[in-house]
Amino acid sequence: MLYLNKIISATQTREADQFTIENEPIASIDLMERASNAFVEAIEPDLDPKQKIAVLCGPGNKGGDGLAIARILMWKGYEVTPYLCMISDKISQDCDINRNKIDNIQVIAAYDLMPQFDDYDVLIDGLFGSGLSRRIEGWAAEIVDELNFSDATVYSIDIPSGMYCDEVPEGDHIVVADAVVSFQRPKLSFFLPESSQYIKAWKVVDIGLDEHFLHSVPSENFLLDESIRTSISPREKYSHKGTYGHALIIAGARGKMGAAVLCGSSCLRSGAGLLTMHVPLCGLDIVQTTLPEAMCSLDLHNFHFSSHLVLDSFKCIGVGPGIGTSKETKEALMHLLNTTNIPMVMDADALNILSSDQSLLTLLPQEAVLTPHPKEFERLVGTWTNSLERLEKQKHFSMQHQCIIVLKDADTVITDPEGNAYFNTTGNPGMATGGSGDVLTGIITGLIAQEYTPLEAALIGVYFHGLSGDVAVRQKGQNALLASDIVNYLRIE
Repeated sequence: MLYLNKIISATQTREADQFTIENEPIASIDLMERASNAFVEAIEPDLDPKQKIAVLCGPGNKGGDGLAIARILMWKGYEVTPYLCMISDKISQDCDINRNKIDNIQVIAAYDLMPQFDDYDVLIDGLFGSGLSRRIEGWAAEIVDELNFSDATVYSIDIPSGMYCDEVPEGDHIVVADAVVSFQRPKLSFFLPESSQYIKAWKVVDIGLDEHFLHSVPSENFLLDESIRTSISPREKYSHKGTYGHALIIAGARGKMGAAVLCGSSCLRSGAGLLTMHVPLCGLDIVQTTLPEAMCSLDLHNFHFSSHLVLDSFKCIGVGPGIGTSKETKEALMHLLNTTNIPMVMDADALNILSSDQSLLTLLPQEAVLTPHPKEFERLVGTWTNSLERLEKQKHFSMQHQCIIVLKDADTVITDPEGNAYFNTTGNPGMATGGSGDVLTGIITGLIAQEYTPLEAALIGVYFHGLSGDVAVRQKGQNALLASDIVNYLRIE
């Protein structure tokens, strides 16, 4: 059974705060103290005692966090200057309490009173919180601009000031954070491509919000992280190759047999008991040489997929990497879709064929897994204006066609037939290399063959595909990373 953390909205976060305050019980100022200590613990390993630190605080609760953080850092011996930027005439109760606990606060009520940020090595952003609902304007916007122009390392409390929790960022005045320390959960906006220019890295700290409440709130968005490990089934002592399923991969054409080899090797590495590779005649020697563990089924055509296949023994079919889009291949794919309900993973040229004739979408097996990159997905659904609209299109497509979409990107998003979205947390830019997607197709195919549900297979596959890339990049570096490295470092356990 899947048990993944929900990504919650700004409103739900406030409700979780209030529920925790009332039911733990804990005073709001003490919860703020707990959050501030967690923030300091998160950034302190990267701090140097010789660094000069400025904490920029607004008059709201995020500013209250900032003032508490400044006090904790001063108590630890750091050289810290807290600035209370009165960008509003109102100050929250908890912010006011923390203001009265520090003697050396610099109160700023106009832009011309701002300090030189270049005098500091570290800037902590506590100006605006996750409840922001409009663009930053006025002299507050000038503060943000000056902060961004500085050479200091910038840490944002919970979310960069000026960024929305649940929406695409907009406007010209948003803090660019070297690192964000988010409380209890990451924000949905962290996973939107438009946000990447404002967040170089983020981490989540536990501030003790009531987890039972968080699991009870409704959400369509989930965090795909290491908790997916609980879905992995251990291998039994008295099992055999037949226990772990027989996968069929239809891949490769003349000049593209590498895609077939990568897909097949990752399928085997994922734990599939048996693998048959269906390849054109020109690919026989290549596959038999590079994948001695796999069996071969030969197409009648010398150069591409064209044959009608007997499918009775297979638990899952992976189709698409490197097969091309010839007339014969399209006809063979159509016949495949018409004649089987075996679980299927479709990638690359199989998706291009679907895009060229969308009547084929009505033939998809139940819970088929489609693994497009953004351009392939655009061919399926049309254009979008921003990534939130793309996400809604993806959810709608999964529900309409009762399929699972694995939309490959820096933060890969998986959607299911219920309209839920799962945001992956592994992977790195080194994986932006030819063949990486073929590897993912093989992994998911192999997992379904082992009788994981298609959704479980997609989630486990995406997470460990990215994790293997993260392990590989530590050995190879981003520029030198190859898709075959992802296969070699793959460990699903």
